[in-house]
Amino acid sequence: MQIHPIDLHFQGQTEIIAAYLIETGKDLALIETGPGSTLPTLLEGIRTLGYSPEAVKHVFVTHIHLDHSGAAGWWAQQGATVYAHPRAVPHLVDPSKLIESAQRIYQDRMQTLWGDILPAPAERVVTLKDGDAVKLGKTVITAIDTPGHARHHHAYAIGDVCFTGDVAGMKLPHSSYVSVTAAPPQFDPVAYGDSLQRLHAANFSKLYLTHFGEVTDVAGHLSRYASRVEQCYECISDLLAQGLKGEALREAYGAAERAIATQVGVSDADWAKYEGANNTAMCADGIALFCEKSPR
Repeated sequence: MQIHPIDLHFQGQTEIIAAYLIETGKDLALIETGPGSTLPTLLEGIRTLGYSPEAVKHVFVTHIHLDHSGAAGWWAQQGATVYAHPRAVPHLVDPSKLIESAQRIYQDRMQTLWGDILPAPAERVVTLKDGDAVKLGKTVITAIDTPGHARHHHAYAIGDVCFTGDVAGMKLPHSSYVSVTAAPPQFDPVAYGDSLQRLHAANFSKLYLTHFGEVTDVAGHLSRYASRVEQCYECISDLLAQGLKGEALREAYGAAERAIATQVGVSDADWAKYEGANNTAMCADGIALFCEKSPR
């Protein structure tokens, strides 16, 4: 088995969104598709590796946020089989609610950011439950139910490596700062902690983050990230207790995160990448939503 990371150059930036092409023998598998806006880059990346996109027969969706699976419907329409969490499958077959929700948020930036979001033919979509495995030649890809960022989230294990989607956060390859992925509406710090503990107990040798790349210090990363999830939750809880809401809350949370990043040497250019992959204003909204629904 060979793993090929492909940088999708989201919005012209490197190290924002990755897709992973997996050699499984006769066919190819893809973990993460990225959004429709980066589909041409993904197809070119596959060709650059010496493969035809038509050889991609299996597509694994970690969750249905558009930066991860916006192009999944296109692949299904080409005849690939798409695998996803039970809660995600209906939205792949009929993405109208996803599109409507995203349109309200992104308005005239919708097409530029996310491109076309196509429905997946129902017969091309396979539901995977926790622990379900797909055998592709000698390669076995196993779904791991990992809520916390989203209730419809799978990580995928192949042997002793794991493709984590958003459940292990966002980190640039050369940086020690880890950004907590907490976009609304399903952030849950308790579920997050349980999922991270589960990944920790699996003793993976490597993690592959969608945002962004390979992590070899698995135990250290998961431990630090669990602490960061709690830290960000505490930060929003404290800001809410101070009476901050709306834009004031977003600005305060963004400033707090920028200060943490600055302490470990994150440059302005790299901070722009962090914000491009995992916007702090949106994360503030996601954490605040949990706090409002589940007050202490």
